[in-house]
Amino acid sequence: MPKKTRKLPLRICLGCGKKKNKKDLIRIVKTPEGDLELDFIGKRAGRGAYVCRQRECLDIAVKKKKLAKSLRHSIPTEIIEMLRKSMPNDG
Repeated sequence: MPKKTRKLPLRICLGCGKKKNKKDLIRIVKTPEGDLELDFIGKRAGRGAYVCRQRECLDIAVKKKKLAKSLRHSIPTEIIEMLRKSMPNDG
C-alpha cells in the first residue's frame, strides 16, 4: 500500500497576509509566563503568531498592531528591537 502524503499546515503571515507553509514562517509566541520569544521550530507552548522570515513583514505586523492583537499582549519597544535583531537577514 502506498504511503499517504501528509498535508503541510498553512499559516497566514501577519505582515503580508499570504498563506504559506508553517515551516516557511517564524512563530512569535507568548509563553504561559507572559514572555515573548521567537519560536523557529514552532513547538513552544503558548499563544503564537506567524510572520515571514523578512523584517519587512515584522515591521508591518508591529506598525498595524496586528502582532499585539494576535498575541493579546502589548509589545514593548525593547522586545520589538530584540525580535528584529534575531530575525534572519536573508528573506
